[in-house]
Amino acid sequence: MNAVSTSSAKLDHYGVLNALPHPVVVINGEGHFDFANSDAEQFFGAGAAYLARRRLSDFVPADSPLFSLMEQVRKDRSRIAEYRVDLSSPRLGAERVVDLYVSGMPDQPGHVVLMIQLRSIAEKMDRQLTHRSAARSVTGLAAMLAHEIRNPLSGIKGAAQLLESAASDEDRILTRLIQEESDRIVKLVDRMEVFSDQRPVERSAVNIHSVLEHVKTLSRSGFARDVRILETYDPSLPPVYANRDQLVQVFLNLIKNASEAVADLDAPEIRLSTAFRPGVRLSVPGSKSRISLPLEFTVEDNGAGIPDDIRENIFDPFVTTKPSGSGLGLALVAKIVGDHGGVIECDSQPGHTSFRVLMPAWNDDLGMMTQDSGDKGRAD
Repeated sequence: MNAVSTSSAKLDHYGVLNALPHPVVVINGEGHFDFANSDAEQFFGAGAAYLARRRLSDFVPADSPLFSLMEQVRKDRSRIAEYRVDLSSPRLGAERVVDLYVSGMPDQPGHVVLMIQLRSIAEKMDRQLTHRSAARSVTGLAAMLAHEIRNPLSGIKGAAQLLESAASDEDRILTRLIQEESDRIVKLVDRMEVFSDQRPVERSAVNIHSVLEHVKTLSRSGFARDVRILETYDPSLPPVYANRDQLVQVFLNLIKNASEAVADLDAPEIRLSTAFRPGVRLSVPGSKSRISLPLEFTVEDNGAGIPDDIRENIFDPFVTTKPSGSGLGLALVAKIVGDHGGVIECDSQPGHTSFRVLMPAWNDDLGMMTQDSGDKGRAD
């Protein structure tokens, strides 16, 4: 397709529609696809030639409100915008909540133009702001704990050490337990104190593949020794504008979580991937300019997935599925990514969980690469 008909008028219309940065289709009066731009081909997971032989109802459930919107547009010759419409189906997949813009075509009666705007980026940005707000709450809590808990704990541990020298063998077990638990609480406070670090992140050009290789080596020597780790990398990626040590911390945490999620499987797998994608423009801490996030790094596993009741809050502090977990690992990951001006998102279902990190790219002249820059460069 991109146009089934080759009339010059149609080609003019469809040339404009093809340039729009959203999935756009034209549906004729019989419900068949008459046109689909490249973004629509990706959305429907099918090529233009295949779509030209199919109806919209082959992809969208017959009871979807989309069809009543289209009928209303045909009847009233109006334009309608409908927000948060669920187009989820076996063909399109789950969680396909979108905004719809439906309009008729005056020169082609019965034809309807349908533009689909994915809500994922906006909603994930809202969640990212929520994660940052939650991290700020932990910041205040960490400062309070450092003052109100660490000092008394030091006294408790010291008293237990003094008692141990004069205690019986049976009581010595208890004094050692007091010391060990005091140390454990201090370590928890230390982990929370990381959230109170408000200093600007020291960043430079970082080769993400070097980071992932380092993290993979660490993982295979320990918690992921029995896990198959697959790699799908884009070797032409430019450097990421980031702090290398903090990136190591982010991906070490994500791979550790993934390893634990697949620990009970017969064929545990983790896939690491990198790609260059169009990003969303954002303000980055320490910069007055707005940049894009074209670099995508993903950690996927084939584990059981994240329970529905905590999936939306997985990056909030103290949320965890582990019996002995603190619930601070992913909260810290979200803070680090946020401090870099990036976005992290999670998609999980039984048999597949992915954490996707969007980050800014380095540019020698500007310090980071904007979305308008066409030079992707190469990570050294």
